Amino acid sequence: MSCDFKSCCTQAGVAADAEENCRRCPVNSTGLQHMIGNTPLLEIEYQLDGRPRRLFAKYEQRNMTGSVKDRMAAWIIAKAYQLGELTPGDTIVEATSGNTGISFAAIGRALGHNVRIYMPNWMSAERVGLIRSFGAEVVPVSREDGGFVGSIERAEEYARDHDHVFLPRQFANTANIEAHEHTTGPEIERQLATRGLVADAVLAGVGTGGTIMGLQRHLKRVNPKLGAHPLEPANSPTLRTGHKVGKHRIQGISDEFIPPIVRLGELDEVIDTWDGDAILMAQGLCRDLGLGVGISSGANFLGAAQLVERHPERATIVTIFPDSNKKYLSTDLAREESPADDYLTPRIKLVSFRAIA
Repeated sequence: MSCDFKSCCTQAGVAADAEENCRRCPVNSTGLQHMIGNTPLLEIEYQLDGRPRRLFAKYEQRNMTGSVKDRMAAWIIAKAYQLGELTPGDTIVEATSGNTGISFAAIGRALGHNVRIYMPNWMSAERVGLIRSFGAEVVPVSREDGGFVGSIERAEEYARDHDHVFLPRQFANTANIEAHEHTTGPEIERQLATRGLVADAVLAGVGTGGTIMGLQRHLKRVNPKLGAHPLEPANSPTLRTGHKVGKHRIQGISDEFIPPIVRLGELDEVIDTWDGDAILMAQGLCRDLGLGVGISSGANFLGAAQLVERHPERATIVTIFPDSNKKYLSTDLAREESPADDYLTPRIKLVSFRAIA
């Protein structure tokens, strides 16, 4: 990561011994921090209704397990070690819709921990297979047993009934926010600075909300007028309504409730996009630019494109491409999707991209 976890040690209240604690932290001592973060920032040129446009996207599939969630998982584990909440031999138990489970499975096993993952049983087969391939146990939870909320409840129940269990609690753990405040945000700032730019607005889909909350914390220090926008599916506007409404196909966001770490009062207007539109855009990014991204990346692109139209010409709008298309080859991402009249993707022509290291 761009941070060597010294700031993680400081956050954990051990600033005086940060250097020594960082050396002892297993994330650092194993060198895992070098496998996470420092991902490229893509400057993407496109046309909307024939008019030239651009936006910036952080290409997060370059992380250890191929998603942005590696940042959060590594940060939470490192901080838990610093606070003594996680010790060698403990079992890591988490509720997740997929990518977080993959991250905790891989990083947890790399550090010698057993990992147990509770997740809704309608997530992609690739996600389940990847978690199991890292040696973790997957406990599927049906809609009848509570889905996302049931997964959290069952993880908490397991921790109450067993000793030596660490619960990351990604939806409520403020270390989730810190991971992006101290790694993703500074990386974006540095990469834009090489072009003489600062972010005017940032947008990210809300699963746990850690990404958008952390980005707005850091990037608003650089530009106090920054707009920070959460994104959700138009099919299932949980953030706008406060509870589960409808259903959607953008795995990893809008998990049926507003996570405790999301403070909508600190954010700007919620942006939404249809799941079918997101699928079409993700397919286009792969087909036209060779960027094999997941459905939420297509959604984030479309949300950022909406912000581009609301800002002055050549404003700097930044978003996140959270993961790759490889986890969705059994889903509608790999099937033909019919456009609707109000979709944005048919109006967009992707032109080119440039990666900023």
